[in-house]
Formats: sequence, structure tokens, C-alpha cells
Amino acid sequence: MADAKVIPFGSPDDGHERRGGHQRHDGRGESRGERHLRAGQAGTGGSGGESGTGTDAGAASGGQERAGGAGGTEGGWEGRAAQALAFLRRRVTGEYEVDDFGYDPELTDQVLMSLLRPLYEKYFRVEVRGIENIPAEGSALIVSNHSGTLPLDGLMMQVAVHDHHPAGRHLRLLAADLVFVLPVVNALARKAGHTLACSQDAAALLERGEVVGVMPEGFKGLGKPFSERYKLQRFGRGGFVSTALRAGAPIVPCSVVGAEEIFPMVGNAKTLARLLGFPYFPVTPTFPWLGPLGALPLPTKWTIQFGEPIPTDGYPAGSAEDPMLVFNLTDQIRETIQHTLYKLLVQRRSVFF
Repeated sequence: MADAKVIPFGSPDDGHERRGGHQRHDGRGESRGERHLRAGQAGTGGSGGESGTGTDAGAASGGQERAGGAGGTEGGWEGRAAQALAFLRRRVTGEYEVDDFGYDPELTDQVLMSLLRPLYEKYFRVEVRGIENIPAEGSALIVSNHSGTLPLDGLMMQVAVHDHHPAGRHLRLLAADLVFVLPVVNALARKAGHTLACSQDAAALLERGEVVGVMPEGFKGLGKPFSERYKLQRFGRGGFVSTALRAGAPIVPCSVVGAEEIFPMVGNAKTLARLLGFPYFPVTPTFPWLGPLGALPLPTKWTIQFGEPIPTDGYPAGSAEDPMLVFNLTDQIRETIQHTLYKLLVQRRSVFF
């Protein structure tokens, strides 16, 4: 199988670590415009565009996906079949692009989002509020609570932004180291646009104008016991605030209700977790007692609310190094998310409806 083209992430001399890994240029030597023209003449509709840059091609792709899936053309099943064959041909010949972090916009739009969408729409029946608070262009940092034993909340946020934002934006999630050492999960996370939760990667994405998602609670929030549901854990030292201040990117608080109950964690097998190298090993009412069946999440009803953005571009230069300012902003964001969680909990009728 031919290798995909890697979209350069800045100049070759900027010293930024390349995240594209083993993928390299396929040697065709043609411009991106020529490639799109050739693809259009072949009736394939282009190669999916550049990652998360807000181009017309990316917006059109997102619009087609929301309107009727990857094959939503006037030709009905014949058009869908033609697009599917064209997609497979591009995968085989390497006529698709990934950025330096490994993000594959075409695979994400046409395959990964399609796999997650039934879980989002039918199983968790996610209700999205405040999507207009995410800027239509330019960088933004979405800060959310984290829960649910398994990180499904991040994936549902990604579908929410992808399918509902009027500008067709893509959410680039920052993930823990563990994600990138697990077989299969590592490759899929990179393809979906996730990258390591570190200030360098976050800063690079924000400088490029991406919408970046971070969950500062980390494993403390994801693996907390069911008795502490919807009680936010520490947000660390506020590194995400410093990164946003340096980039001048607005911070959008996000509150997710419904994820806490999908795997009610009533115990933690710490010895087994240490043996496996996991931060925790959950014990729930169904897992591990029911085996693989116990790993199915409960079909709770979710609400994802994006709050009003908190601007950071009005602060003077060097504000990112002011510990008191960083602490105050971190505390403000945490309190905003916690207050919204309580408000949403009061409003919901039940866990499942």
C-alpha cells in the first residue's frame, strides 16, 4: 500500500518534532491543486482536504457528512458506491493526506465519525447546547470535565463539534500517554486527530488555528468512584491556561452530563492495575462479573454544553508566566464547569431519558 502524503507542520527548521511517524511523501511531485483537479476529473470529489484548517474543501466535506453521510450524492446508491470505490482507491494508492501529528481528515470524516455516530445519536442520544460558543474560525481551547471509566466523553465531544458546528470545525483532542502505547488504539487516535497532552503539541495546534480539546482532570476524573460522580477533581497547575494565554486563544468551558453513569465504578483492583500498567482497574456492577458483556456501557442520556468563551488575547505579554493570573483563570474555568454540571443535573428528568 502506498504511503500517504504528510502535510508539513511549519518550516523544516522550526525544530518541532514530527508526529507523522513512518508516513512519507508518495513521490508524485504534483501540487495539491493539481491533485484536486485530477480527482475532480475522475469524479472522486477530492482527497479530503487539509486537517482542521477551515478550508472550503474541509467545510464542504463536513457539510456532506452531516447532510447524508460520506456518500450523500444525487446519484443514490450508485453515487455512494462510486465514492466508496474512490475512497478505497485513494487508500491503496496513497492519494490522501495526513498532517505531522498523523491526523487523517478523510478517514475521520468518512469512517471514524460514521462508526461513532450511531453511538452518539441512538445509544447516548446526545443533546448539544451552546455549539455557537465555539468560534467559527481561528484557534480555541475547549476545557471539559472527564468521567465514565473509559474516555467515551472525549469521542462524543468530537462528534458533537464535527456534526453540529455551523462552520464544520474539527476537534483535536489532547490525550494521555497511555493512549499512544496501546496497540490499535494508538493508530486510531492519531488518525482521528488526537495528540499527546503536552504544552508543546497544544501550542502548535493552537498556533495553526485549530480547535483543541483538553480534560485537565485526566485519570483522576476518568477513574473516580461512582460515589464522587460530577464532583470535579483538581485541574492540575493550569498548564492549559498558560498555553491559551501564549496563543491568545479563547477558552471554552464544556460540561458533559451522562458519562458518569455509563460504567458505575464501585471498586478499583489496584494490584491488577499495577500488573497491567493501568492507572486503575475498574470494578462495576457488571464488570468483570459478566465478562465481555459487562464492558458494554449503560445507555444513559447525555447533554454536552459549551459555555461562553473566556478571552485571553487582552492580557499583556508575559501573562502566561504570572502564577496568580493562571491560578485565578484555572479556578474560574473549573467553577464554571462545576456550576454548569449542577445546573444540568437539576434539569434532567432521569439518567436514561
